[in-house]
Amino acid sequence: MNAIKDIKKFSAPDPADYEVGYDIPAAVGMDEADIQTPCLVVDLDAFERNIAKMRDFCAEMGVRHRVHGKMHKSADVAHYQMTAGDAVGVCCQKVSEAESFARHGIKDVLVSNQVRDPQKIDRLARIPKLGARTLCCVDDIENVADLSAAAQKHGTEIECLVEIDCGAGRCGVTATADVVAIAKAIDAAPGLKFGGIQAYQGAMQHLDLYEDRKAKIDIAVAMVTEAVEGLKAEELECDIVGGGGTGSYYFEGNSGVYNELQCGSYAFMDADYGRILDKDGNRIDRGEWENALFILTSVMSHAKADKAICDAGLKAQSVDSGLPVIFGRDDVEYVKCSDEHGVIMDPNGALTVNDKLKLVPGHCDPTCNVHDWYVGVRNGKVEKIWPITARGLAY
Repeated sequence: MNAIKDIKKFSAPDPADYEVGYDIPAAVGMDEADIQTPCLVVDLDAFERNIAKMRDFCAEMGVRHRVHGKMHKSADVAHYQMTAGDAVGVCCQKVSEAESFARHGIKDVLVSNQVRDPQKIDRLARIPKLGARTLCCVDDIENVADLSAAAQKHGTEIECLVEIDCGAGRCGVTATADVVAIAKAIDAAPGLKFGGIQAYQGAMQHLDLYEDRKAKIDIAVAMVTEAVEGLKAEELECDIVGGGGTGSYYFEGNSGVYNELQCGSYAFMDADYGRILDKDGNRIDRGEWENALFILTSVMSHAKADKAICDAGLKAQSVDSGLPVIFGRDDVEYVKCSDEHGVIMDPNGALTVNDKLKLVPGHCDPTCNVHDWYVGVRNGKVEKIWPITARGLAY
């Protein structure tokens, strides 16, 4: 088995070292019309407004925001969210993602997941050497000893959150007694620090109706409140009571028990999130949040009178949550895709070869993970090129 190398900080790649059209889709200063497709384009104005809006919401609710880096997997985006959005740090789902963020200067990183594999635990225990506060979730008391041993081996500290299954039906414990038992074990373990509770209700984020989402979160809030009180009875205080997403942040933020939100998709938005409704019955992508992320695609064929073929197929996106939506158009519709092609119904022949269209992806997270770069655009010009630094890191 190969020895694990010491973790070192990385410098971000310089887009100037890449060739437009070969290994990068655009260059700073280029006209938007000349961007090579398919690629991910970020409307910087919309993106910045989304970040500012969530910052202001969190300030109004009196809660912290730990942005979910698994959505964009970009250190540049995370740094912007922390500087302009007042985020306290990032959360992500894998040790390799956390390591990537820490290597690129993020100082507070939570793996909002369980870490059980011995090599992964060892890597996690070395992340604090990069100067990053390092946290993970625990839902099994047997995990505590392994985390403690690794932290002691490397002379570091790992903070641990006890995860509660508050309705998602995945990881986490459900009984307050189990929460307390695991928390006490963490508190007593050398090299570990009890940090609080992780309670993310992921199963309800995309329920269309506001009332349905609220009903699910009410159950979660009751479970978390009981657990916090049970911990207080054992003189264990929670620095973090974390959870919340783009479909529910206002519930957790105003609950009086959650103090840290973990929203991700709000920054970019996607078609699936856009369909859910706010308390007034309006789609959240038509007022609450703006579409800031697009798959830029070009028409490559119009040999059939009623359909155009574009260059964004399955390899340019994830369709697990449905097909993309063509932004700003109701005269054409993206209806089908194969590996390299997208089929667009064009009954009026409105499109011509080389026309560019903006697609709102069905699901932003896995779509971002199949690209290497974000092209930030403002006023028709390329202003930013951001590498997707944790792209493909799933370990």
